[in-house]
Amino acid sequence: MIDDIKKDAQSRMKKSLEALHQNFNKIRTGRAHSSILDAVTVDYYGGQVPLNQVASINVEDARTLSVVPWEQQMVPKIEKAIMTSDLGLNPASAGNVIRVPMPMLTEETRKGYIKQARQEAEHARVAVRNVRRDANGDLKSLLKEKEITEDEQHQAEEAIQKLTDSIIAEIDKALESKEHDLMQV
Repeated sequence: MIDDIKKDAQSRMKKSLEALHQNFNKIRTGRAHSSILDAVTVDYYGGQVPLNQVASINVEDARTLSVVPWEQQMVPKIEKAIMTSDLGLNPASAGNVIRVPMPMLTEETRKGYIKQARQEAEHARVAVRNVRRDANGDLKSLLKEKEITEDEQHQAEEAIQKLTDSIIAEIDKALESKEHDLMQV
């Protein structure tokens, strides 16, 4: 029982960390990276489809992405989808290739992105703490039902706290790395 609670807590905390990394990928730095366009969806035969399912996305150089649609008629739809996304990108098409230049980040936009990254990290910390709270609540209910002893409960709570501390340390490390990336010119 206690092991199940620990494993569940660990897997949920890891998912929070993975979600943080995905959210960090959406925050663009000055460099081109194909994961920046992961959140962009395109109208494809009446349905919204992720961009990477209708085109190949490649990094041409440090500041340019190239998007090559698999169907020629998708070029204007993809251009429009990239422009209307909240990424601040202006694609330019040349035949069937769409080039997406990454604009230089100003000091003001860098600070805005850092603020956004800190908010994402705080959301991840809160999610991890909520998982800890749920696990500790499950342990208390097991104690009430006399399925475990107080010593077992305390040992399990300590193990969950260590797990929480290690995941939060990973979140802080990821945030520090993202801030470093954003501040590089």
